[in-house]
Amino acid sequence: MKFPQQGEYAPFVGPFDPCPPVLCKTYVLPPNLFIQFQPPGLPQFSPDEALTKGTLWPMLYSPYEPRRNQGGGE
Repeated sequence: MKFPQQGEYAPFVGPFDPCPPVLCKTYVLPPNLFIQFQPPGLPQFSPDEALTKGTLWPMLYSPYEPRRNQGGGE
């Protein structure tokens, strides 16, 4: 089962904004938004892998992908 991991929206851009406009912004959609209840018999990560990924169930795993470059800017 695959869920969208990222959403996007177009923010308001005012005519007198002092900075260049950002036309599309993104946000993370956590997988638990799409699961209404925990079905029985879900596959599980091994204990070591679950500690590394932060969840026991692969269906609830959402990898973090930083958007910043190495210099620290956006």
